Amino acid sequence: MEREVIYGRNPVRELVRAERRRVHAIWATQEASKEPWLPRLHPKIVERGELGKAAGTGDHQGVIAFADPYPYATVDELLAAPGPIICLDQLQDPRNLGAVARVVDAVGAAGIALPKRGSPDVTGAVCKTSAGAVEHILVCQVDNVAGFLHDARGQGRWAYGAESSGGGDYRAAGMGADSIIVIGAEGEGLRPRVKSMCDRLVHIPMAGHVDSLNLSVSAALLLFETTEKPQPSI
Repeated sequence: MEREVIYGRNPVRELVRAERRRVHAIWATQEASKEPWLPRLHPKIVERGELGKAAGTGDHQGVIAFADPYPYATVDELLAAPGPIICLDQLQDPRNLGAVARVVDAVGAAGIALPKRGSPDVTGAVCKTSAGAVEHILVCQVDNVAGFLHDARGQGRWAYGAESSGGGDYRAAGMGADSIIVIGAEGEGLRPRVKSMCDRLVHIPMAGHVDSLNLSVSAALLLFETTEKPQPSI
């Protein structure tokens, strides 16, 4: 089976903690091997240059792991999981995928759906950007975003499409834990067919001079809106 290289202290630590895929070996520099959680894993001590060559980057923080490929969830598994889902239409940047995965984990959302074709896979770079959060959430590669939304709505979920302008204020949309938040590519937005499958379009009001937010920031605002708000103390 093909092995993937996961790099960075948090990504490797969360890879081990999650226990969702087999870890074949861990390499670390002498300095990094002093991390409290590493000695019990018996890492192989190597030089930084050897780590960089294996990882394909110098951004490894002295630790890499060789693991099985990322375990993608099925559509049924994702739709059955509790909590909101974020659907990323035409996402291109793997760093944005990693950042969104970190938000999904923080919110306690069900996971992420994204097209199988034209979207980044969950690679070592995505794991690094997510600080290892991607190991704890569900990521599903769907054949067709519009078809996925159709199936999700048939199971009682509501789809909210994010628009840079138009639609209602996201704070008044009534988004709950059964929501699917659909976000398009930065600068392009949602494709017409995908937009037509959304129950409601929402936007984030902007008061400044720049009329858009980074995709992961938008995802954070919209996903946290689906959570129950704490009641004020008396």
